[in-house]
Amino acid sequence: MLYHLLYPLSEYLGVFNVVRYITFRSGASFVTSFLFVFLLWNIMRNKLRTLKLGEKIDMYGHIHLEILHSGKKGTPTMGGIVIIGAVLISSLLWARWNVNFIWYSLLVMVLLGLIGMKDDYLKIKRGKGLSRRDKLFAQIAVGIILGFIVCSSKNLSTEINFPFFKKFIFELGYFYIFWVCLVIVASSNAVNFTDGLDGLAIGGIVTTSLVFAVLSYITGHIKFSEYLFLPYIRDAGEFTVLCSAILGSSLAFLWFNSYPAEVFMGDTGALALGGVIGVIALFIKKEFLLIISGGIFALEALSVILQILSVRLCNRKIFKAAPLHHHFQLKGIPESKIIIRFWIVSIMCAVFSLLTLKLR
Repeated sequence: MLYHLLYPLSEYLGVFNVVRYITFRSGASFVTSFLFVFLLWNIMRNKLRTLKLGEKIDMYGHIHLEILHSGKKGTPTMGGIVIIGAVLISSLLWARWNVNFIWYSLLVMVLLGLIGMKDDYLKIKRGKGLSRRDKLFAQIAVGIILGFIVCSSKNLSTEINFPFFKKFIFELGYFYIFWVCLVIVASSNAVNFTDGLDGLAIGGIVTTSLVFAVLSYITGHIKFSEYLFLPYIRDAGEFTVLCSAILGSSLAFLWFNSYPAEVFMGDTGALALGGVIGVIALFIKKEFLLIISGGIFALEALSVILQILSVRLCNRKIFKAAPLHHHFQLKGIPESKIIIRFWIVSIMCAVFSLLTLKLR
């Protein structure tokens, strides 16, 4: 919004020319979202407590895990609401409104946030959230909506690109709808699986959003993308503003969510943040790099899949518990140490994903 209001004034006052630059607006978006979460958190925390929206501990029969997490019972949850609000306000203030990418991404974030919010609310009020089937169908429905929007638009590509290869490109046509559903369901659930220890998931979001801020800027810059043999996507640089908003709000939320957590983002935040980063990856054609940059999310999701398959096919468990962070808890590793080590892995994955830009 501010771009459209202030940039025309640069003809009369040169200082307003600064809003033309994505780097400036991205920095401003970061600061805005950070301050939004940081300054409004006390109000949000009091509201959550007033509404009695506290965490319920359910470890699906793992008595030892329930004992380990018993101290977290009653901690305010659904804190993802304030993250979504910060990202929305910062993006609408600093991103260009004539770029459809941004609107579609924010739409997906809000829809997934509403799904997560309903799930969180039902868990608190009746002790049981949405069924896995209902939650999955709702996520697929969001993916179908976005897939149809992309396929029906003449300006949006239905191709997929592979890292490490310059010309390994597939045109999917209307099959792209299935690909969109897969990416959105996978990315949103992967973050949700990871959100089991204080600050673990939001720390991964910090590194992943930073990586995609860089990737978005490069993809939307014709000279940088040409130099790195990446597909140039017009206006993709605006995603840098959105990623910066995610980064700022996530860092501020981590201040309160770090061990021992004062608040949890719940499915409200996990589904929304995972989904919106998946959408960004789709639009800038870096879906496979999302697996690398979000390595801890991929590992957590993979551990759940392997555990389910092993139990159903072999009637035995691979891990003591899934997702993976609970396996390490049951091995006696302190929660704080697991979190820090997973953050280190996340940083290493982020660095490696950026290194792949030269391996083409």
